[in-house]
Order: sequence, then C-alpha cells, then structure tokens
Amino acid sequence: MFQDFIEILILSAVQGITEFLPISSSAHLIIVSNLYNLNSSSLLIDISLHLGSLLAIIYFFRQDLFDLKNNQKLLKLMIIGSIPLFIFGYILHSSELIYNVRNIKIIAWTTLIFGIVLYFADQRKTDQNISTNLNVRSIIFIGLLQILALMPGVSRAGINMTAARFLKFNRVDAGKISFLLSIPALAGASFLGLINIPDKSLDLNLLVIFAITLSFIFSYFTVKFFLSFINKFSLKIFVIYRTIIALILLILIYF
Repeated sequence: MFQDFIEILILSAVQGITEFLPISSSAHLIIVSNLYNLNSSSLLIDISLHLGSLLAIIYFFRQDLFDLKNNQKLLKLMIIGSIPLFIFGYILHSSELIYNVRNIKIIAWTTLIFGIVLYFADQRKTDQNISTNLNVRSIIFIGLLQILALMPGVSRAGINMTAARFLKFNRVDAGKISFLLSIPALAGASFLGLINIPDKSLDLNLLVIFAITLSFIFSYFTVKFFLSFINKFSLKIFVIYRTIIALILLILIYF
C-alpha cells in the first residue's frame, strides 16, 4: 500500500506540472509509468489525476468563472470550442480506439512534430486580444485543433496555444484561452473515470482521493508559475524540451 502511495505521488507531480504546460501530461504519465513500471498507473487513476487539475484551474480562475454570468459571449465560446473534443473523445473512448494511440512511438513523433509547429506559431506577431477578437470562427479553429490532443504527445495546452498564436493572440491570452478550454475538457475526462469509482475497492478509492489532492496542489502552483513565465518569455524553452524528449525516445525506439 505504501508503494502505491509513492507511485501516486510521482504520477501526481508529473500530471500537475505537465497538464498546463505545452508538453503533454498524458505522454509524460505514460512514459513515467512505463519507465518505472508503476503498478498504480491506469486509465482511471490517470483521469482522477486530471480531476485534481480541474479543481485547481477552477479554484485559480474562480473569480473569472463567477464573472462568466456577466459575460455570456465568452461562456458560449467555451462551450462551442469544446464540442469537437467531446464528440471525438467520446468516439475514441467508447470504441476503445484510445488505447491504440497510447504508445511510445506515437508519443515520440507527436512530441517532436507538434513541438516544431508550436515554435513557428510562437513567432507570429500579436494583434489580437481575448476580450475583443475571440469569436466563433476563431474558437472553432482552436476547438478543431484541440481534437489532436487526444493523441498523447500533442498536448492539449500546446495545441490550444499553438492555434491561438497562429491567430495572433498574445502568449498570455493564448494561455488564458487554453486554461478556459481545459475546464470542460478536464471535466469530461474526469467524469469518464469517476463514474467507475464506486465499483472499485476501498484501496483504490483512497488512491483516487490521494491522486486528486496532490494533483490539485501541483497543478495550482504550475498555473501560477506559467502565467507569470509567458508574460515575460517566449515558449522556446518548451520547444527545446519537447525536441530533446522526442529525440531520446526516437533513438531508443529505432536504435
């Protein structure tokens, strides 16, 4: 049991730190689980970790969310932008095709390719802002690209920021758009796992609670750090990190 809690601590740290950074939390969870042969890793635990991140982002942006009742436009855009992900996510999970893309080879290539795409998107000049330029057309574009995040390695935060940067939103607004879209995305993913918790053993229930709590803590401080970071620096460091990870994986796979 103690070993299980240590493993959840590791997975919570990985989830909380990588969920809101453009480096793919699902890819890191799969890599770490395979690397250390973690027995506690499962799709249910994975989704429970996402629930902790969801609670963290809701708490962090609680004032903004309360203000949504006075900003019906933004609320509608969040819903519209999330529809494509919900549809394709449901299809992949219900058909169990989601398991076919949860492998290291796909992670290696998606990490590299979409890291490069992020780099070029981040070079775009800025002339758009979330308050006046975010509209149905732009949110549909971002929402459609967000579907790609169903593949580990793409990164939901990464592809959302990539799409927003291609549309010439500044980094902070691109980050905020990504965070807002993460709420319905994480809620949907968490629901898929939580409906199964009552059927599990007491030990697993305790592990789920532990995972949610630790993931919340790591996620909250990561969001706080990341918003401060992108207000001052480019996303180049994340592109470099993705490239290094991808090259290491590709070497291990092909050589």
